Order: sequence, then structure tokens, then C-alpha cells
Amino acid sequence: MSHLGPVDEPDKRTLRRAFLAARNRLTPDDLRETAEALAGRALGLPEVAGARAVAAYVSVGAEPGTLALLDALRARGVRVLLPALLPDNDLDWGEYTGPDSLARVRHGGRMELWEPAGARLGPDAVTGADVVLLPGVAVDGRGLRLGRGGGSYDRVLARLTAAGAHPALLVLLYDREVVARVPAEPHDRPVDAVVTPSGVRRFR
Repeated sequence: MSHLGPVDEPDKRTLRRAFLAARNRLTPDDLRETAEALAGRALGLPEVAGARAVAAYVSVGAEPGTLALLDALRARGVRVLLPALLPDNDLDWGEYTGPDSLARVRHGGRMELWEPAGARLGPDAVTGADVVLLPGVAVDGRGLRLGRGGGSYDRVLARLTAAGAHPALLVLLYDREVVARVPAEPHDRPVDAVVTPSGVRRFR
């Protein structure tokens, strides 16, 4: 799997900006092809194959595409939970039952997100998932993830720990976003595996 050279612990914001700029250079064909490849790789994982419930998210912009995966999970009879951003940056959850169950929501001046349009299940609903897909912009050789910077998924991970829940933690990325090292903090929790269009890398 290809990756960048050693990353010198630069400021997280600078590093995040560089990865997002590279994503924005991808073409619609790139996005479609990588989304299909990611779905195929993820569906082949034993953790995903055996899951009854998966907490995921709807990709936006040039993020590694998730919709093909969400629909494939639903076709298998898997319960798919999607996040809804709360005013304090925490996440509530709702069920994905197909494209018609999504609503486009703008949060302040930030980007619009696709969120579940149906009933809210509460922030603790994520603790019942067998697999949690975490968004990110990079992951390093320790399995530590560089997120989007809002802190929402730090809360999710803390909630899982508090509940004694141990779902498989997966991050979907482009190949070049698997790097030697990202800046980390003591509370950061490694993911179990990263899925990229060219393969899967496990960390524990």
C-alpha cells in the first residue's frame, strides 16, 4: 500500500488542509471508482460480513465514498445507523433505510451533511453497533487517525469505552492517506483497520 514519507508532527490543521486539498483534485470518475473499490474491500472483512448493525456516515464532497457500501449492507439485512450532528458537536443517530431516508442539513456556515431524516435514536445508539466506520483524513502506522477536527468522533469513542462496547473500528481512506505518522494526543484511540481502494491494513 502506498504512503507518504515520514510526517514531521506538523500542526494538525496544516496537515489536514494538505490532505483535503489533494482530495479536491480528484475527478468524478476517481470518486466513483474508489467508492466501488472501498465497498468491495469493506464487505470482504469478516467483521463486516458478520455484523448485524453498522454505524457509518454518508460521505460528502471528495471524501472516500460510502453510499455504495451503505446500500450493500442494507441489501444484506444489516441495520445501518447514521449520525446527525447536534449543536454541541456530539452525534445523535438514526437508521438508514435507503436514499429516501436522507435529508440534507446545513449546520451554520459549515458544509451540508446528509443525515437520517427519520426518528432519532439517541447518542447511545452507537454502542449497539458491531462495526463503527470513522471518518478521517489520514491514519498512521500505529492506527491513529487524523479526523476532521470537530471532535464528534472523540465523543463517540469515549461513549463506546464508557459503555464497555468493543465494536470493530474501521476508517475508509485513499491509499496516499496512509502515512508514517500523524500528530497524536494521549486520548487518541487507534482504529482496528484502514480500508483503502488497494487493500486493508490491520493494526491490532
